[in-house]
Amino acid sequence: MTEILKTQGICRDFKSGNETIQALKNISFNVKSGTLTILRGRSGSGKTTLINLLGAMDMPSNGEIYFDGENITNMTEIKRDMLRRKRMGFVFQSGALMSYMSAYENVDFALRIAGFNTKERGIRAEECLAIVGLSKRKEHRPSEMSGGEQQRVAIARAISHRPKIIFADEPTSALDSSMSIQIVKAFKEIIDREGTTVVMTTHDPSMIEIADQVITLQDGEMMNE
Repeated sequence: MTEILKTQGICRDFKSGNETIQALKNISFNVKSGTLTILRGRSGSGKTTLINLLGAMDMPSNGEIYFDGENITNMTEIKRDMLRRKRMGFVFQSGALMSYMSAYENVDFALRIAGFNTKERGIRAEECLAIVGLSKRKEHRPSEMSGGEQQRVAIARAISHRPKIIFADEPTSALDSSMSIQIVKAFKEIIDREGTTVVMTTHDPSMIEIADQVITLQDGEMMNE
């Protein structure tokens, strides 16, 4: 397996008045292509801060992040924006779906932003909803779906433009344990079918056995397993 993500000595500091808060301290690890990596830790451990850095939504105070061989910490904001649009996918805690759009329309909208033409959008939207098992629910709006179904639509949307990596921040936090397992299994199927890499945060210990790699954070530092 090739290495798709690499961090070297990542630190992230925040100012709070006259005080400097160290949210992340000297984080170094690698992620191989086509794997599921879980970032785990209690609330406040630095998981979300780290995934925001990996997804080029924030910049480290020190250290370097390499994505697919490129140093993203040296990129301009315009280049980072293109990186997020074209080669990364994101799944958020709430799903963040357009409430007035159907499942199909939510995926189609993401493809439109990514520059797919009308025919390509139709084929790919259908394909992605089939991958997450929601072909029969494609005309339903979020309010007509369960929390687990909404997250599966969010996953379909995230994979629609064929990103090399998906970042998911606590995608199962609002779901019960059985539905949470279904969501993570959906990620594993996507890895197998699409060759995508997935990095997700969680504090749920039941997810650990499914992951290819687990990185534990405590007070902004990596813990030895």
